[in-house]
Amino acid sequence: MTDAEALAGRARAPRFQRLGPTKAIAGALTTATLLVPAELLLRGLGGRHKARLPMAFHRGLSRSLGIRIVSHGRPSRERGVLFVSNHVSWADIPVLGARIRAAFVAKSDVAGWGMVGWLATLARTVYVERARRTTTGEQRDAISERLAAGDNIILFPEGTNSDGIGVLPFKSSLFAVTDGAPDRIIQPVTIAYTRVNNMPVTRERLPDLAWIGDTELMPHAMAFMALGRVRAELVFHPPVRAGDFPNRKALSRHCETVIAAGYRGLMRG
Repeated sequence: MTDAEALAGRARAPRFQRLGPTKAIAGALTTATLLVPAELLLRGLGGRHKARLPMAFHRGLSRSLGIRIVSHGRPSRERGVLFVSNHVSWADIPVLGARIRAAFVAKSDVAGWGMVGWLATLARTVYVERARRTTTGEQRDAISERLAAGDNIILFPEGTNSDGIGVLPFKSSLFAVTDGAPDRIIQPVTIAYTRVNNMPVTRERLPDLAWIGDTELMPHAMAFMALGRVRAELVFHPPVRAGDFPNRKALSRHCETVIAAGYRGLMRG
């Protein structure tokens, strides 16, 4: 066993029980305290096992938040996969990160969100300037280079959070990373928050789960943690190749259709 493997094994996330916002925050901080130094050390050593630590962090964070993750299907085991998912809440990050070994694409503002931004940068998040169209090509190239290097990337093609009632229209421009790459693998993923304290989520409950509009992060996170035990469900739809579609708009429509159908199915139980 290499030093990197041994370190990754010792740094597995602890199993935290959700006992309210204070305990959840303490659990998240403990997870970070255990795993962040290990991640920094592994980066210094090099090696391919460092990618396991962000997953361990997301798993520990999900547990500390009281989120139980149920998966239907499995993520592709290929390298350089573009995972595309609907976007409901800030909690999507730890939930998806707990099940997919990949980096996220996020707006550049996230980098300045204190500890959240620091952790996002540590997890090799790809930052994009969504408000500046002049940088679209640079952003596409940055993501394409990461995919070509074998990194998996998670993209939210809605471009923002939904209200949880349904899936918003996908922006086909965000699929530009598939242009000229017919062998690029894309896997649609549906995420939904279906139960709170084992009771089905109703429309009245959705605002407590979905992170909508200009709602501030910390108040919403505290309210989320006060809910109780939350079930998050993931559906890993069959992967496709970019070359299976005549253009990126057709690919975008396919992903939107299967993800939306999966969301309706999960929310209807």
